Amino acid sequence: MRVFIDVMLKDGILDPQGKTVEDNLPSMGFEGVRGVRIGKHIELDIEATDRDAAAKQVEEMSSRLLSNPVIEDFTYRFEPG
Repeated sequence: MRVFIDVMLKDGILDPQGKTVEDNLPSMGFEGVRGVRIGKHIELDIEATDRDAAAKQVEEMSSRLLSNPVIEDFTYRFEPG
């Protein structure tokens, strides 16, 4: 099963990388862009008997290794089909 995991800083956590990008976009001709946040996108294949078992594995991997639950949230979705 193919899964896509997105990890983002929680609301209220400063995002210096996003701020740097936002501050530099106007100098490149991109005006009116606000609220830039930078995160991680992870794609992986997982062997599981069903979607519920896969979801359980993804949630555990994401909370224990792929994200820092103190400052980050994660979402995931399975590839259709």
